[in-house]
Amino acid sequence: MTAGVWTGTVSPLRGPAAGLLAQFAVLGGLTAAVGLGTTGWIAGTVYALALGTLLARAMHRSGLRVFGPANAVTLSRATLIGGVTALVADFQRTPVAVVIVLASVALVLDGVDGVVARRTGTSSPFGARFDGEVDAFLILVLSVFVSFHLGWWVLAIGAFRYAFVAAGWHLTWLQNDLPVRYSRKTVAALQGIILVAAASGLLPGLVAGTLVAAALAALIWSFGRDIAYLHRIGRTAPATP
Repeated sequence: MTAGVWTGTVSPLRGPAAGLLAQFAVLGGLTAAVGLGTTGWIAGTVYALALGTLLARAMHRSGLRVFGPANAVTLSRATLIGGVTALVADFQRTPVAVVIVLASVALVLDGVDGVVARRTGTSSPFGARFDGEVDAFLILVLSVFVSFHLGWWVLAIGAFRYAFVAAGWHLTWLQNDLPVRYSRKTVAALQGIILVAAASGLLPGLVAGTLVAAALAALIWSFGRDIAYLHRIGRTAPATP
């Protein structure tokens, strides 16, 4: 470590392998602690294998040579989210407190990987994308869990980002770069916080429903503004010869 820049030589291939082992360790710990069932194990295993495969492919495409400490923090978050996924899939025996603890730690760590990346000089497009995908999946899983209590409309919160990406496959102007907006990051962070609060069961049903509805409204506003911006620059962009 020199001048705040990470100089480690950890092979990038160790990242997916370590994540896979850690995920099965988490599933084993949940089985011992709360009796995770077969459905939870299946969901957790599918998640672990998918994460490892997608992560290895993304690292290969990006030419990543060193996995880095920031990506290790993000991978730790992803492993915790795998535990949340398994518990939500096994919802009939899911202890809410464990879901809340795992999801809360994952949310707290969301503010750590960026700091680590900047302090170690290991910020990269790959790391930013990895971080964003982990955030999106946590929101999706939490929206599924909260929908068990408030209704299926809550799933719109988790599905919004994936619907946006899918639409971009057909509307190429949606793939253009967006300007950095802290309001977008604030809205995204609030989704996780509000969903965790609603999932805790500590709020009266009306209060939880109102907060989640407000979170969805903020998300619609944020995505709507970004879509309007992308549509505007897409119409004014010069035609490709």
